[in-house]
Amino acid sequence: MPLFLLFLAVPLIEIALFIQIGGWIGLWPTLAIVVLTAIAGTYLVRSQGGAALRQLQGSLNELRDPTEPLAHGAMILFSGALLLTPGFFTDAVGFLLLIPGVRTWVMNKVRARVATAEFRYGAPGQQRSGPDIIDGEFEEVDTQQARQPSDTRGPSGWTRH
Repeated sequence: MPLFLLFLAVPLIEIALFIQIGGWIGLWPTLAIVVLTAIAGTYLVRSQGGAALRQLQGSLNELRDPTEPLAHGAMILFSGALLLTPGFFTDAVGFLLLIPGVRTWVMNKVRARVATAEFRYGAPGQQRSGPDIIDGEFEEVDTQQARQPSDTRGPSGWTRH
């Protein structure tokens, strides 16, 4: 139900703002503002998205928790969608999400509502190996069955007979 109300409220707010602002400054300046905010928003999203991607790559390379760069990247992507949507309210929210402090505040609010039990790199149940441990897979082979009668090469030296 809250999502339905959001989908109902946002277009109504946008229509009301278009009517008000269009009445104050006229049709063409209103449309020009909408186009200019889309262009400026595209530029800002592109530059901040690249920075967020570099932060994500850095955290993955250094085996740090990538949650924060991922969240920032998702909010930048969402702000880009809002800025490309024609309207003043969506532009305001989109520009707010381009401010790193606002994104951090939103992330902290979401983090307070979400509980993480454990965070670990690697496959589930995988143990971290030390410097003297080599992780590998093997398959047992029956030497009698594996050796064909036409095989005259003899043992390879890797097995004992």
